[in-house]
Amino acid sequence: MGKKKHETTAGTPAILAVKKAGVAYEIHTYDHDPRESHHVGFGREAAAQLGLEPAAVFKTLMIQVDGHLACAVVPVTGSLSLKAAAQALGGKKAQMADPAEAEKATGYVVGGISPLGQKKRHPTLIDQSAEGLAMVYVSGGGRGLNIGIGPADLARLTGARFAPIAAD
Repeated sequence: MGKKKHETTAGTPAILAVKKAGVAYEIHTYDHDPRESHHVGFGREAAAQLGLEPAAVFKTLMIQVDGHLACAVVPVTGSLSLKAAAQALGGKKAQMADPAEAEKATGYVVGGISPLGQKKRHPTLIDQSAEGLAMVYVSGGGRGLNIGIGPADLARLTGARFAPIAAD
């Protein structure tokens, strides 16, 4: 357990996407503990295990907006406002996506869904709090794997927009 920072030779689609883009990034891994994530959530587990400021660690949530999948990236310190996400995407109603559908659409397992390198690009929103950070940490495509990346690079690589979508 604890912070490990290294370059990996094998890559998830998320890691391959940042490598291909040539942007600055960091890879952080930790020993995922299903019991811990069950109690505090995957993102808070990552922040604690890696010694990162929780407000800089973001979770990736797949949602349905008016029947269409979308991706929302919010700090692990809060939750997603489904109403704000629907509004930001020009929709009327949002709900959390079915986990099996989210996994099939992204190619990742729940708890390891990354906004980067998904099978198909989905409309993506990043909470506006990310804009004030030098680096944000998102899932690298697996449980126990995070990527540190500049928020502007994350937005560019995912085609995302920043919006006030987090609820405290």
